[in-house]
Amino acid sequence: MIKEYTCIICPNGCEIEAKIEGTTILEIEGATCSRGKEYVEQELINPKRNIATSVSVEGGILPLVSVRLTKSIPKERIFDVMNEIKKIKLKAPVTISQVVIKNVLSLDSDVIATKNVVEGSNI
Repeated sequence: MIKEYTCIICPNGCEIEAKIEGTTILEIEGATCSRGKEYVEQELINPKRNIATSVSVEGGILPLVSVRLTKSIPKERIFDVMNEIKKIKLKAPVTISQVVIKNVLSLDSDVIATKNVVEGSNI
């Protein structure tokens, strides 16, 4: 079977075409670096994704702060993690790299803030 992938590992975004049998790559074309093959292998065996979203901030000059995961998680757990993130409300001040949820759902990834939000009115 031939499958097409767009590699998301680096900024190149290579369009990769792979001839697959089960979870074995027989041929691969379009990857401009070795990481493309690694990405296709990961997608076949254990697809992972990162999450970037935002959470509410009370008492800050901004009503929201952007957050992300420190490590990719299994693709099938994205909605579970998002449900945990939706429960969070932070109080200003919030600092960049502040851990918002430590080891979310025991997936070995923290949710961290990616922006500073100082105290003040957001009106």
